[in-house]
Amino acid sequence: MKDRVLHHAVFRILYPIFDKSFISDSYSCRNDKGTHRAINRLQKFAGKVGKNSTKTCFVLKCDIKKFFDSINQDVLTNLIKKKIKDENAFWLIEKIIRSFNRGLPLGNITSQLFANIYLNKLDQFIKQKLRIKYYVRYCDDFIILSVDKKYLKELILEINAFLKNNLKLSLHPAKISIRKYYKGADFLGYVSFPCHRVLRTKTKRRMFKKINNKLLGLEQNKITKYSFGQTIQSYFGVLKHCNSYKLKNEISKQLSK
Repeated sequence: MKDRVLHHAVFRILYPIFDKSFISDSYSCRNDKGTHRAINRLQKFAGKVGKNSTKTCFVLKCDIKKFFDSINQDVLTNLIKKKIKDENAFWLIEKIIRSFNRGLPLGNITSQLFANIYLNKLDQFIKQKLRIKYYVRYCDDFIILSVDKKYLKELILEINAFLKNNLKLSLHPAKISIRKYYKGADFLGYVSFPCHRVLRTKTKRRMFKKINNKLLGLEQNKITKYSFGQTIQSYFGVLKHCNSYKLKNEISKQLSK
């Protein structure tokens, strides 16, 4: 409990200081942002790049390899030290960062903010140095849109070199893709097309597996009806952001059995 209070206190100190320096198209762990706004931005950008489907829009999707585990604590503390001049505050922040053997843990609220501070350096490189207009990032997943496929391929090398030289990170080679937008852009659990959006197949399978486990827990009295209902409502909340008529029917049939 003490650790949680400490992390929230540090978050409240750092958030207003750093958030104003972040680009508008960074969507993770920020007020009035989130996954759904990031996906909406992707669709809006695709419409602009593709001139409302009159041109072929290509989507470069990248993922950083073992991101949280690979964050360099020295680099992170130096980035924070540039803005935090109070010695006591910085001492506390550094103590939190150094308390982990390497990198940062996934779950802490401070880790999400530290991730944005760390990757803001990448964001600034992409926006200011590379002058890329159509760019969206959510944590360590990001996309860039262009009508020029060759240009996107060249960007991969530039971005990877920047990550290695400045942040001691690298792109995950197996998670780099360039696709035509009309064939579907897989991003943040959804697959977006010019005129609609569907739930990613992997996300769908995971959702049905969890529903089955919850049903079993309900039958065995391991969870309450209220808890089960909350789970189902959360899934319907996810589905309202995509074309999901058939999926909702599948869930209803599963529940009726």
